Amino acid sequence: MTKTLKGIAASDGIAVAPAYLLVEPDLSFSKDSVSDVDSEVARFKKAVEESTKELEQVRDKAKENLGEDEAQVFDAHLLFLSDPEFTGAIEQEIKGQKINAEAALDETAQKYITIFEGMTDNAYMQERAADVRDVSKRIMAHLLGVMLPDPATIDHEVVVIAHDLTPSDTAQLNKKYVKGFITDIGGRTAHSAIMARSLEIPAVVGTNTITEDVKAGQMVIADGLDGDAIIEPTEDQIKEYNEKGEAFAKQKAEWKKLKNEPSVTADGKHFTIAANIGTPNDMPGVKENGAEAIGLYRTEFLYMNSSDFPTEDEQFDAYKEVIEGMNGKQTIIRTMDIGGDKHLDYWELPDEMNPFLGVRAIRLSLQNKEIFRTQLRALLRASAYGPLGIMFPMIGTLGELRKAKKVLEEEKTSLQEAGVKIGDDLQVGMMIEVPAAAVLADQFAKEVDFFSIGTNDLIQYTMAADRGNDNISYLYQPYNPSVLRLIKHTIDGAHENGIWVGMCGEAAGDNVMFPILLSMGLDEYSMSATSILRIRSLMKKINTEDIKELANEACYVSETFADNEKLVKETLSKLGIEA
Repeated sequence: MTKTLKGIAASDGIAVAPAYLLVEPDLSFSKDSVSDVDSEVARFKKAVEESTKELEQVRDKAKENLGEDEAQVFDAHLLFLSDPEFTGAIEQEIKGQKINAEAALDETAQKYITIFEGMTDNAYMQERAADVRDVSKRIMAHLLGVMLPDPATIDHEVVVIAHDLTPSDTAQLNKKYVKGFITDIGGRTAHSAIMARSLEIPAVVGTNTITEDVKAGQMVIADGLDGDAIIEPTEDQIKEYNEKGEAFAKQKAEWKKLKNEPSVTADGKHFTIAANIGTPNDMPGVKENGAEAIGLYRTEFLYMNSSDFPTEDEQFDAYKEVIEGMNGKQTIIRTMDIGGDKHLDYWELPDEMNPFLGVRAIRLSLQNKEIFRTQLRALLRASAYGPLGIMFPMIGTLGELRKAKKVLEEEKTSLQEAGVKIGDDLQVGMMIEVPAAAVLADQFAKEVDFFSIGTNDLIQYTMAADRGNDNISYLYQPYNPSVLRLIKHTIDGAHENGIWVGMCGEAAGDNVMFPILLSMGLDEYSMSATSILRIRSLMKKINTEDIKELANEACYVSETFADNEKLVKETLSKLGIEA
């Protein structure tokens, strides 16, 4: 029976395909006594054999889709499966206690995990605890006869269904087969949504119950244009949505004609439209959509897609690849923004009541200077290959900024003394995402070459509303006059002190927000590559003289988020522009 769920349109497009449930199965079991220990050991050995075959396939797929380095974690898992000490200990538990394989596996695995986690003086051995957990979970699934989901093994067209998608899950999605995804929770600014836009696959998030309502293999529609998720659509609906997808594809084809056109307004003023990326793998989308720069390279994915801290050379290679790929256009690279909702399996961060307000981003870097220095050296070396901006995230005080700049200068001097070439076109900037920094924009502007406004965090901190909490999603209001005043104050403070300012938050590619930002004189608009041509098309229709009072009205006349949405739509309508 057909069922429609209303969610949030997180990434444009239409996907029609069978559902693939990326949902953890129930791995609960009871501890039972067994009389035939030999058959129980045989059952365990069979589960290990099946797990080994499965992991070999996963590893090969990972090598093919993600590369040799990303597949190494599965080699570590295979070593545990072939380790007679590990498997032998489980067999001994079955024989010695005469218990079922599930209980023996769980008890033995917990012993290993406790031992590894206790090796506080050996980070490498501590990390093996996570390997034991993963391997044990896989064996347990085979013992219980349930399937563990694995996005890296998808080999046919599907729409992925999940409660939420972690950045590492999303990074494994192969867009050749994954036509879209639908989740229970999330919003347009969730990392899964941002990655979906980078991958150019439709996404609907925040449906609340999709994982409960759909079964694996059922046909589903993900309407990333209007936010609908349809389970078991009728033939007529499938036809209707395929036509809707084709119409959107035609619109995209029209926008594609602007790929090599400059980003200029109707009255000939040029502004830069740039792309946000997560890894060098996003570069084809950057080029296909005619980005004039990279306004944000999120380096945390280098860390998140690795089983250990990426080395200086590994980082250098990734940064150099992107900088060279831009052929002389500027690349802005943000230092690692780990913390909040972005975690590393191999780095145990402090357990905090509110991690978004805790040790994250630049705070984490300044507390772990050797990790920070490694990244800065890689960035400085890469600067020799094209125009580069190094950007510090979540700066809240001048003291933090000065400390970060000092570490950068120390590494720059060290490299130069060693004869390493540093690029001539190197700028240093900071994110404006903490309200305290926006308020003091004129002071910060004296110490950097540029600002980049991160609206996702600026909004959540201004509105005191966790952007990942669905219960207060109504407070995520990019057009709220309070947020707009902070943005205008930032832009004015930058321009008064002779520096340029960009925006790399999702609001930069929003059709309603864009005219307001244009009225404020924002210099650079950085967004998911898929939004670039749509915004370039809109820019070409707007004469800046016609909207010169829009910013002041939005900041100082309007009272609510809704007032500003209405204001922009009415303004564009009067000018004969369809937003």
